[in-house]
Amino acid sequence: MSSSEKPSSKGQAWFCTTGLPSDIVVEVDDMTFHLHKFPLMSKSRKLHDLITQQEAEAITHSTLPREEEDEDEIVEEQCHVAFTEFPGGSEAFEMAAKFCYGVKMELSPSNVASLRCAGEFLDMTEDYSEDNLISKTEKYISQHVLKSLGNSIKTLKSCERLFPMSDDLGITERCIDSVISRASSADPALFGWPVSEAIASASKQILWNGIDDAGRRNGAGESWFEDLALLRLPLFKRLILAMRDAELNPEIIETCVMYYAKKYIPGVSRSSRKPLSSSSSVLSETEQKEILETVVSNLPHEKNLNSSTATRFLFGLLRTANILNASEACRNSLEKKIGLQLEEATLDDLLVPSYSYLNETLYDVDCVERILSHFLNDFEARNVAVETVAEVIEGGETAARTPAMMLVGKLIDGYLSEIASDANLKPERFYKFAISLPDQARLFDDGLYRAVDVYLKAHPWLSESDREKICGLLDCQKLTLEACTHAAQNERLPLRAVVQVLFFEQLQLRHAIAETLIAAETGTEIGRHSAALGREEEDGGEPLRLGFESEDVQEENSTWRVTVRENQVLRFDMDSMRTRVHQLERECSSMKRVIEKIEKPATHGGGWRASLGKKLGCKFKTQVCDSHQSAVVDTRKGRQRNSQQQQPSHHE
Repeated sequence: MSSSEKPSSKGQAWFCTTGLPSDIVVEVDDMTFHLHKFPLMSKSRKLHDLITQQEAEAITHSTLPREEEDEDEIVEEQCHVAFTEFPGGSEAFEMAAKFCYGVKMELSPSNVASLRCAGEFLDMTEDYSEDNLISKTEKYISQHVLKSLGNSIKTLKSCERLFPMSDDLGITERCIDSVISRASSADPALFGWPVSEAIASASKQILWNGIDDAGRRNGAGESWFEDLALLRLPLFKRLILAMRDAELNPEIIETCVMYYAKKYIPGVSRSSRKPLSSSSSVLSETEQKEILETVVSNLPHEKNLNSSTATRFLFGLLRTANILNASEACRNSLEKKIGLQLEEATLDDLLVPSYSYLNETLYDVDCVERILSHFLNDFEARNVAVETVAEVIEGGETAARTPAMMLVGKLIDGYLSEIASDANLKPERFYKFAISLPDQARLFDDGLYRAVDVYLKAHPWLSESDREKICGLLDCQKLTLEACTHAAQNERLPLRAVVQVLFFEQLQLRHAIAETLIAAETGTEIGRHSAALGREEEDGGEPLRLGFESEDVQEENSTWRVTVRENQVLRFDMDSMRTRVHQLERECSSMKRVIEKIEKPATHGGGWRASLGKKLGCKFKTQVCDSHQSAVVDTRKGRQRNSQQQQPSHHE
């Protein structure tokens, strides 16, 4: 075809403007092509056979006697071919027709599969005509599509409307194998996570393995994960299943399904603030539910390395599963996977709203309780696995207080404080949830005390027995001095709990004073020793030391002066602690008199301490909790007066 011979389209009809009238009409779907026999017959065996058959029938029909016909009717006697199921539709046939006319066209990953199927359908083989369509498309697939990860995904996407011929020709299978092969050889450090926009934008600037500039949309701004998310669900499930059968890196599979979920399930990522594009259509709830269950069923069981981001995304899936009323197996799988990496979650992640009318609480407490149970079961299993090794290495001591357990303990205490203000939260559920954590999860009980205080404040109608049961969650020996000071003045706590707090606060202060005295005595001995060494050197009449020896003497004198100052500070703190202990003793005495009025005191016993211990039902240990330096200083008026009296001696 010369440059003047150009195809044109008029409405639903396609014409080839060669200057010659068309002698064949081909109908494909809703498009009519007015073409010429010779170019089509020279490349397509199927069109050659159809045209030859129609011409033979026309000759036979012309030999029969017939009435005189108008010239217009004779013109209409031309070949007519109709294809109802042409692979790729009218667009693919148009490109195949242009190829027959010799029009130069550009092959691409998006159209090569449809052209390959069109060539197969029209029987455009190399045996029939040299340099035919099938050989050209096969060469392009081998040299350009299968050697690039991005091109393989684009060609795979185009196969969705070519089934089953694309499967029969092996195009789909070859593209899937290419994607798996190229993805397995990619650098795992390049895998982004589809939650943080900053991470996604940074990953787009990297040239992914197997994707050249020509195969990337919008230059370097497109990730192959985003290309993969364009696949329809049946083909995407087939690809993920092939990835799992090939034992591909679980991190790659998880990233693929997360990208897919983010694209088709609105609201699954709460961190995303980008509105949906006009081209993306919102799927129905049934379709979203099917995609969600497919994504969850294909999540690897292994813990993801990017745990904090993955955990946030899993909680988004869990919320969506509750909204869409996904299957119980789907939700259980999500809860179990979240439980494996619960230490990476945040308090905001745990605040899962309750979408069921059966739950009276604002948040789904049962869901978080199940997640915590999965974490504890996995933690116990891992501890049993390493117990023998730990006994050999550490002489029988196993490190039960791990960083993960401590993080979960702090997280659950914060969650308890958040749900404690819910008026519909029953005391039995609060108590059961609070005691589900093992003792080694809490180094201090300050967070638990805060949750108990909030619960008592939000539920003032609780009976005395319920209040004592809730306060029984606290271990007074694990409260810091700050928490003890607050609890001693907390009117919401039962009287028995306040007495316990006061007693242990007094024990802590007494032991703190003892440690202060020991430190002061040690510092005094060091100062005396330094002074004695100085006098011995002076009395001995030794010559002056030069160089490093004189520097040693200066260093010892400086150490002695620092020690003296520290002793003065320690004495000041010790006097302050004595004042506090006297105040606590007076408060304990007053509290004892109140208890005696409420309950009959024991007639026999070892003094008020033994009687108090029997009433409280506890054994006191000489153990002191760590405290901050600010806890040593009190702002009470009596203590301030004592500080003012000791201030001159401190400056002296």
